[in-house]
Amino acid sequence: MTSTAATAETTARWSEALRTHGRRVTKQRLAVLTAVEHHPHAVADDVAAAARGELPDISLQSVYVVLADLTETGLLRKIEPPHSPARYETRVDDNHHHAICTGCGRIEDVDCAVGHAPCLTPENTHGMTIQIADVLYRGLCADCAGQAS
Repeated sequence: MTSTAATAETTARWSEALRTHGRRVTKQRLAVLTAVEHHPHAVADDVAAAARGELPDISLQSVYVVLADLTETGLLRKIEPPHSPARYETRVDDNHHHAICTGCGRIEDVDCAVGHAPCLTPENTHGMTIQIADVLYRGLCADCAGQAS
C-alpha cells in the first residue's frame, strides 16, 4: 500500500471513529489521533511535535484540549506512570497493562495477566463492582540490563 493510500485509509478510519463517538471530524483531531497511533505512549509535547508534521500551526494548548477530549470519549487512553507526565495511546478496547524500563523509560504493552494473581483479585472491594485492574510492571529492558552487566 502506498503512503498516500495508507494515509487516506487512516484518515477514513479515524473520521469514522470520531463520528461514531459523536465528535466532528477536524484537522486537529485527525492530526492528534494519527500522531498518537504512530507514537504510542507519547507525552503531549511529543504528540504535538508529531502532529505538526501534518498540521504545522497546531499549538500545544490545542493538542492538550484534543487529548483531553479524545480521552474522555474513549478514543484515547491516558496512562500516568509514576514520576512521568501523562502518556497517551490508541489501544483502548482491552484491559492491557504496561511494562516500564526503570533504566531508559521505555514503555511496552503487556496483555492482560492470566491465571490467579492476588493483585487482580482484591480482598475487599468496599462494595464496588471492579471493572478494570491497572497493573504496572517495572524493571529493566534487555538493552539496559545488557549495559548494566
